[in-house]
Amino acid sequence: MVPNLTTDRVWEDIEKHVFGVLGFVTAQGEARTVGIVYVVDDHKLYIGAQRSAWKTKHIERNPHVSLTIAIAKRVPFMPWIKIPAATITFSGTARVLDRSQIEPELLEKVYRHDQAGTEWCAIEVTPVKDFITYGVDTSLLQMRSPEKARGRAPVTTA
Repeated sequence: MVPNLTTDRVWEDIEKHVFGVLGFVTAQGEARTVGIVYVVDDHKLYIGAQRSAWKTKHIERNPHVSLTIAIAKRVPFMPWIKIPAATITFSGTARVLDRSQIEPELLEKVYRHDQAGTEWCAIEVTPVKDFITYGVDTSLLQMRSPEKARGRAPVTTA
């Protein structure tokens, strides 16, 4: 287990990145994942989506999601050496927001370009319980040992 892994440290990594894999369950109870681009605001993640997208429809029916963020690891000056990515994974609750429910500054961050019309919405993901990490705040050599590379930090410090 990674000693001294903090919630703040995990949030720093989440905020540095923009891509993750969102997991959810369909109305038929089947697990699905989709790659997403996110922005962070006030310890929540926001994902732009079309109102008609299947991920939006499934999340409206079942708000329980998971999200995994992969963090690339490399050996400096030796990019041909393959290193597994570090990861941050967490469970969360999601809700679909209409554009009118999002502050204009946040909307601009979510849609770095103009998406006109009511077809577009945002999915807000609030992490719950713990962040589960692998390789965060560990050296490349420590990543070879699951016991040394695994970490856990509470979502909130309160």
